[in-house]
Amino acid sequence: MLVHEAAFTLEVGENGYLIGFTEHDDYPAQMPYGWRCGPATPAGAIVLTTTDTGPVRLTIQIHDRPPAPETSGGWEPAEELSLRTETAGLCLATLEPGDILDAWPDDEAALQLPAAGDDWVRMRLYCHTDDPEPGIGDHGERHLIQLWHAPESDPVHPQITEADRQQRAEYAAAMAVPVEEYTTIYTYTEPGEAY
Repeated sequence: MLVHEAAFTLEVGENGYLIGFTEHDDYPAQMPYGWRCGPATPAGAIVLTTTDTGPVRLTIQIHDRPPAPETSGGWEPAEELSLRTETAGLCLATLEPGDILDAWPDDEAALQLPAAGDDWVRMRLYCHTDDPEPGIGDHGERHLIQLWHAPESDPVHPQITEADRQQRAEYAAAMAVPVEEYTTIYTYTEPGEAY
């Protein structure tokens, strides 16, 4: 049974958004290329969007048991994964270039999980995009996220392609580069001084 629902428009950046039961403070170690969502941490997931810098209509539902599959709405096949609950409240953040920003709307009450003996929540994600070509602006993209208490279980995702595996490997290699290699030191000199 549906316990609570929140629906709002989320302005995303080029890297999608993070959702889960933990405070987000770092980019995920891997991106779920080939999937819509994947684990960012044991308590949070990253969701990749078709929309690159634009609006996504987001509906988040809390259920007291597994909801029936959605059969209307033109949804893509659902994906599921388990999240550990480090906090009772749901956190939402967008991944901006070099920054992670809290994205929960100020005018929307925070979603809290009802108390349960289980430390795990199941997340089911449905996505629909009117314009499936990636790009900037409004693509008519909407996501439905359903959450309910459930023991940890294997994720449900589509098969990935070799191109997806290559993208994942390239992202992992880029994340492994020490920050110092991206750092540049500039020397400041007073105006009129020799360099």
